Amino acid sequence: MASMTLIRLLATLAAAAVIIAGASFTLAALRPDPATLPFDATDISDVAWGRDFHLTGHDGRELKLADFHGKVVALYFGYTRCPDVCPTTMATLSQAVGLLGDDAARVQGLFVTVDPKHDSPDVLARYVHSFNEGFIGLYGDRKAIARTASEFKVEAGEHHSIPVYLFDANGRLRLMIRPEATPQSIAHDLRLLAKAG
Repeated sequence: MASMTLIRLLATLAAAAVIIAGASFTLAALRPDPATLPFDATDISDVAWGRDFHLTGHDGRELKLADFHGKVVALYFGYTRCPDVCPTTMATLSQAVGLLGDDAARVQGLFVTVDPKHDSPDVLARYVHSFNEGFIGLYGDRKAIARTASEFKVEAGEHHSIPVYLFDANGRLRLMIRPEATPQSIAHDLRLLAKAG
């Protein structure tokens, strides 16, 4: 009697193992391979730069890329007094995030000022929140800004970068978005990265 119970228990465990293995295989098959996703933006996954930053958020928190693990990060360099390119880019990025529906919660927009002399935390907060309440303004002293700008191949000083950089949910730099990109195109890539993570 005990041996029959043991046999039934082993058979049940074996069946459960087969079900779990099948479910794992199915989930893996449904999750797209990030290396083969049809992005609209330029894939820069293999570059050796753009690994991290160490800056301060407009709310005073010290922040680095790892603090956003699990989210797709859109990183843009600019300055709040920029009359055209920066606000246009920020508005486009905000529109793209707005197109994501529920996936918007998995995206973090970051604006790094290259003009820390004029872009105080209060100024940064007002600026980024005028586009999206969830966006964060980042700043540092001139050395920190120069170091971060160099890491991302951006000219430090009162200039703005042309691209927006997108990181996947694991903190890996994946895409470079050009200024002519539409909100729909950016949303397409953000959604792919969010679902792949």
